[in-house]
Amino acid sequence: MSAVGETTAAIRSSHFQWPAIFGGAVAAAGVSFTLHSFAAGVGLSVLSTAPTWRDSNAFYWVVCGLYLLFVSLCAFALGGYIAGRMRSPLNIGSAEAEFRDGMHGLVTWGLAILMTAALALGAGAIASQAVAPSGGSTGAAQSVAGENIIASELDELFRAQRLPADLVYRRAEAARILLKASSHDGIPREDKTYLSAMVGSTTGIGPSEATARVDREIEASTRELRRARIASVLQAFFVGAALLVGAAVAWFTAEEGGRDREANRLFIWEGFPRTRARSQRT
Repeated sequence: MSAVGETTAAIRSSHFQWPAIFGGAVAAAGVSFTLHSFAAGVGLSVLSTAPTWRDSNAFYWVVCGLYLLFVSLCAFALGGYIAGRMRSPLNIGSAEAEFRDGMHGLVTWGLAILMTAALALGAGAIASQAVAPSGGSTGAAQSVAGENIIASELDELFRAQRLPADLVYRRAEAARILLKASSHDGIPREDKTYLSAMVGSTTGIGPSEATARVDREIEASTRELRRARIASVLQAFFVGAALLVGAAVAWFTAEEGGRDREANRLFIWEGFPRTRARSQRT
């Protein structure tokens, strides 16, 4: 009867110790946020808000990919080690203990990604509402994308000595038209005609000059959108590779944390005299 009660209690108890997992995830998210904040400040990103992203080349993209890998190693190594080390000691076989520690590291990795994604989505939503023009959600999203990718083309499109005060919506509408340059069929003829008329009426230039300006900016927008698409694909590949490497790192560092926990080691501080004396007293 006692054995049945112990078995039932073991089934009901969770093998995951969520405080240790949550602590490791918070530490990983904190390290990742700190390093990415630094990277955003210096423009170290494939899709940076800095205007110099247009001059990026393959070497710059590789450097950005290596940086993402560095961030993943630092963040998930720390988070996985904390999750494994802060678990309660296990009175089970060493192989099973290492496997459970590794699973704790893997869950810590997933939770840290969810926390970071939630923070990024919240920040992105706030930024979109701040810069998006009024109107439908689809139009607002496309306008934000246009201001991020082809802002210089929009500036050149409406360049004039005097501009009307209500230029925000016209820039947003022009951005939605220029973004069609990356589609398979390109910008329809009626949209080109409408955009030329809008540029002429806004800037005061003649019809022929407005048409030439629109054609020039459509060509420039096509190049920039192509570069942005390549950068997006590379960034997605780098992020995916870095996260997969982070999963493996979190697993193995959690196992290392568990081994240090079972052996009562104090990580790198074990070599210091004060720590060694404390270990001898215990």
